[in-house]
Formats: sequence, C-alpha cells, structure tokens
Amino acid sequence: MKLPVMAAEHLSQLQAFEAKILCNHAKIEAWFRSQWNAHRPPFYGSVDIRNAGYKISSIDMNLFPGGFNNLNPNFIPLAAVAAQDAVQRACETAKSVLIIPENHTRNTFYLQNVYALSEILRSAGYEVRLGSLNPEVTEPTEFETALSDKILLEPLLRTRERVHLADGFSPCVVLLNNDLSAGVPDILKDISQTVLPPLHGGWTTRRKTEHFSAYNQVAAEFAKLIDIDEWQINPYFEKIGGLDFQEREGEDALAEAVERVLAKIQAKYGELGITDQPFVIVKADAGTYGMGVMSVKSADEVRGLNRKNRNKMAKVKEGLEVSEVIVQEGIYTYETMNGAVCEPVVYMMDRFVIGGFFRVHEGRGADENLNADGMVFVPLSNSIPTGSGDNSQEAPEACKRVFEEWDSLGMPRSEKDCDVDNEHNRLYVYGVMARLSLLAAALELEQTAP
Repeated sequence: MKLPVMAAEHLSQLQAFEAKILCNHAKIEAWFRSQWNAHRPPFYGSVDIRNAGYKISSIDMNLFPGGFNNLNPNFIPLAAVAAQDAVQRACETAKSVLIIPENHTRNTFYLQNVYALSEILRSAGYEVRLGSLNPEVTEPTEFETALSDKILLEPLLRTRERVHLADGFSPCVVLLNNDLSAGVPDILKDISQTVLPPLHGGWTTRRKTEHFSAYNQVAAEFAKLIDIDEWQINPYFEKIGGLDFQEREGEDALAEAVERVLAKIQAKYGELGITDQPFVIVKADAGTYGMGVMSVKSADEVRGLNRKNRNKMAKVKEGLEVSEVIVQEGIYTYETMNGAVCEPVVYMMDRFVIGGFFRVHEGRGADENLNADGMVFVPLSNSIPTGSGDNSQEAPEACKRVFEEWDSLGMPRSEKDCDVDNEHNRLYVYGVMARLSLLAAALELEQTAP
C-alpha cells in the first residue's frame, strides 16, 4: 500500500530519526528481548501514534482494544501465532478461551470486532465462547455483526470461584474485551481463573498518568540506548485532580498546569528552532473512545468554558464523572492520506506486533484529536501479499510467509542498513514506538498490581 505523505518541510527530520532507528535495529531487538524476559507483556493492546517528523510518539495505550475488525484479514496467521504464545503463557494446558465483551450489543461494528478477535483465537486452535455481563442477555442469544456474521452471546454465570456458561464451559483463561469503565462486577472478583488483562488494568482503577509515568522510564532507557534526545519520543504531561467541570472547581489549577506544559514545549521548540505553536491535549485520566478530550493552545481556553464544553469534559463512557485529567503535550500529525490528516494505530498481542491501520479524519486539523465522529480507518491492506487464516493447520506456514514478505511493523524490510528511501521501513519505526508503549504498560501493570 502507499503510506501517508509526510509534510515536505518535516521529511528530512523524520528520515534522520528513521535512519537512527534502522541503523540500531539489532541493538533495539536485543534490548526488547531482554525487556520481555524481565517483564510480562499484556495479553494485547493498541497504541495511537502521532508523527510530526521532528517528534514521533505513542499518545495513548488501550489495554482492551476494539477494532480488530479494522485489521487486514491476512494478518490472522500472524495474530494466531502470537495468540498461541500469549494463551500458553497464561495456562499451558488451555484448550479454550472465554471472552467477556462490552455490553453494547447494538453497536454492530463493535460486534464485528468481537467476531474478528474470536476468529484469531480459533485460528490459533482454541475453542472460543462469549460470556456476557449484559443483564439483558438472559439466555444464549445470536447477534448479527456489521458484516452479517453471527456471534452467540451467553449469560456469564459463577459457581464458587469459577465463572462459566450454562453448559459448564469454564476454561482456565478468561479474556476481557471489556474495559470495566462501569466498575469491576462482583462476578469477576476473586475468581481462580486467569483474567487477561488483569482486573486492575480496567478504567475502574487504571490512570493514563500512571501509564506515562512508566513510559518515562522506558523512553529514557531507550533514548540512552540509541543516543537520541528523549523528548523526540516522549510527550510532557501533568496530572490535575480535584476537578468538577460542571461547578468549575479546579479551573485555576488546570489553567496553571496548561501554562506550565505549554511553557516547557515552547522552551524546547525554541531550543530546536521549531516554529509550530505549542498545544496540549486535556483528557480524562481514565477513559477511552475519545471522550473527554480537548485541544488547547492557551490557558485562557480552559478558564470559563462554555456549557457545551463543560458538558463534553464532565463525563465519559458509562456516565463516569471526570475529576482527574492528564494535560499532555500535543504532537502535530504531519502525515496525510489523500489530503486528510491521519495517525497510525498499531495492534499487538503478547510481545508481537500483529498489524494496524491508519485513523483518517477529513474534518480535523493536524493539532486535533482524530478519535472522533467522522473518522475512517484505512487498514494496511496490501502489506501482506500471501498467506491466509482459513484454518489453524495453515497458520505456521502462512505466518512464515508473512514474516518473509510483509513490509513489516515487526522487522525492517530492506537488507540495506539505514534505508530510509524504502518508505515501508517507516512501518518498522511505528512498530518500535508501539512496543515502547507496550513495555510501559507491562511496567505499569506490575507497579499498580494490588
């Protein structure tokens, strides 16, 4: 496929960074291997990346990714091998997996994601069933996805310390595709089965600032490893609590934090001769779906918010009130696809990059949140010339072909060292940035474990 176009004025800066990554490929991969020996990666995750040419970094890490339906189906063999590894780590004897999805059964695109995730695990050789927490699902019920596939949701039950389905289906691995924004349900508390990702990774307790605190550690070590300025891969941030957007409580503290982060960005821009106007993203410290997010270029913009913006920031998914936010350095996205701004989203299972897509938004600017109504997804549709995931017997050979032929996020394609002229090597750079965030998530889960 043709990759997004980088703005001409920033292309040389991006190529210099790419060359640094590519020339250190062997050192980087050895470093990642040592990190995965020391830290267990989450079962899966997706990472949003912003690329300004002079700076490229993860800006968000989702531990309960939807959107598997937006991946190229040809990625299934690669994902299946990664899934085998991840499930086996959790339970060596596992033959089946119980997935617990979100409750919004009317979102047929989300249901398509559940179907795609199930197909990955089935291709890996596991029996897959879906246990629903939705109180409206009182008996096994078939739902139709956006592409007319069918999935069967069954009520989740519990006996003593195990969750199961009505016929006794009770595997040792329970996979959450539910981010627990509404809280940890009693039925999942203190069960004996392995829950992936762990319950404390849900938004009931997880905070984005804790992730980026862990990311600070990772970015500092990686920057030292390949001798770059850590700022190139790490956005500044602050956490502000005690907020009530409806009552305008904490407004001054938020404005002061915005001023501080903008001043730090401006100082760095001045040092490097960058002429862009600094901006920050203010977003809920817990939550997803692009809710509770605004782009800010002046502290005055968060003082005296109008009712519409106060309502926008006050609550997120499941109606949860926002009392804590992260004020994060904004990174311009100077990549465009057919003239529309875009950003890469990279998907991983265990320690492996398994694919991704570009989030494209014609109605948003280079300094705005793209995870909003009107976005479209462009998969890496032509990145794998061969290989299919029709059945698990084909997966190992197909996966081998994928590794050999894929213009990969996992490995550089060209045999020539530091080949920035091969534009597909940018995919490898995306993969490195995503795995840094995945490693930070591993540290975060270790550091926040109850």
